[in-house]
Amino acid sequence: MEKINNVTVFIFWGLSQNPEVEEVCFVVFSFFYTVILLGNLLIMLTVCMGNLFKAPMYFFLNYLSFVDICYSSVTAPKMIVDLLAKRKTISYVGCILQLFGVHFFGCTEIFILTVMAYDRYVAICKPLHYMTIMDRNRCNKMLLVTWVGGFLHSIIQVALVVQLPFCGPNEIDHYFCDVHPVLKLACTDTHVVGVVVTANSGTIALGSFVILLMSYTVILVSLRKQSAEGRRKALSTCGSHIAVVVIFFGPCTFMYMRPDTTFAEDKMVAVFYTIITPMLNPLIYTLRNTEVKNAMKKLWCRKVSWEANDK
Repeated sequence: MEKINNVTVFIFWGLSQNPEVEEVCFVVFSFFYTVILLGNLLIMLTVCMGNLFKAPMYFFLNYLSFVDICYSSVTAPKMIVDLLAKRKTISYVGCILQLFGVHFFGCTEIFILTVMAYDRYVAICKPLHYMTIMDRNRCNKMLLVTWVGGFLHSIIQVALVVQLPFCGPNEIDHYFCDVHPVLKLACTDTHVVGVVVTANSGTIALGSFVILLMSYTVILVSLRKQSAEGRRKALSTCGSHIAVVVIFFGPCTFMYMRPDTTFAEDKMVAVFYTIITPMLNPLIYTLRNTEVKNAMKKLWCRKVSWEANDK
């Protein structure tokens, strides 16, 4: 069957159709996005200038912050602008690019969180071999795998969508282009495509979540052999990681580990992994990490001393 595309523009329904609610959401999400940018940039600045980049955990944390900025920037600016727009539209090409960006950076974040769990496992369970196992060469290779994995995943998602014909309607009950809402608009049977999408996204989300839970379970069990101080430090670090994992993977698993169906709650669930998690990551890693807080204090003191010398 020849592919026919009569649709060149998609229309978003957005988070709400109530103008008053949209105005409140505009203020709230503008604040959230500002926190995402400033918080994650502060983490990156602290890691790079605070001499933490040599440590594998902070090496990956730096790139996690970078991915968080990119991930939220794929959807948040468009959503914020649309909250004050009477007509919320996006071109077909723009929709495909947004779909690619969401899955590319989202999947890359999943893989980085998995790698960070492995890093903590090695640090706590094999401390004497930690620097040998997690040397810079291996860290670079692991980081490369996370980017390549995210790219391959998103290319598959996009390839499944672009082959479909869209001849109307063109209204998406969401605030960004995601696979399931877009599949609903295709004027052909998408059952097989939906199964492949679920297998692709669901396997990555659930598989990584299970691996992460197993890793942290092993870590927590091994802590019984540690001293009280060692347990405290390890729990402080791992606690922040586990909090991020639960907040991010819970909504992701709900969204992608199910058949090709959509629910009214999907938009609010998506807010958690596209906005809330990137916003909370800097807060969680900063407030629960003494090393990062100390590095920030040193940078602040250095800044104050520079300003004093200039005067």
